[in-house]
Amino acid sequence: MGLDNVAVHWPRTGRFYDPVAPAEFVDFGEIVDLPNISAPTAALAELIAKTGTVRATGYTELVDLLLGLEGVLYATDAAAEDEDPVIDPDGCGWIADGIERFVAGHRAYGEAVTFESVSEVLGKLLADGRLAEQQLRWLDGRLDALRDESGEPPQWNFTCAELSVLAAFYRRCADRGFAVYAESAAPRRATHS
Repeated sequence: MGLDNVAVHWPRTGRFYDPVAPAEFVDFGEIVDLPNISAPTAALAELIAKTGTVRATGYTELVDLLLGLEGVLYATDAAAEDEDPVIDPDGCGWIADGIERFVAGHRAYGEAVTFESVSEVLGKLLADGRLAEQQLRWLDGRLDALRDESGEPPQWNFTCAELSVLAAFYRRCADRGFAVYAESAAPRRATHS
């Protein structure tokens, strides 16, 4: 089982979160019909359009690296505080901002997003910032930690279009005041008495 990020109404109703109706995301289905759209991008857009859900497992390492934290899509900060694993609307906006900035910076490197291109883009972004030397050392440490025992990097195979769709999901949640519930199955529905 993998991690699902499910759009839910914010705040929760009673003790439970109520999933957002897929109709709020139906326009994501139009992406599937765009010319030259990659299969993973189309599959992500179709899933969002039909369910209001992102299968987040494949994106967790990349999003954690882009945002500089661990367990972002798992909502681990909330879980550690003995709260439900939920990303509130502001958190969804923060995730969308980070992915959008990365995609904008990556366009000069082409459409294919790989471990190597991510390293290049983040290195360039951090080199232009304050405390560049410290941040570049942090980046090198994070990149090394992602390599396996034999020193091989993760075999990421994303596109800018796919990451744009991912960012658009979190942006939609932020803009409409939805939260994202992080779990491996759909959240329990609110009970109406």
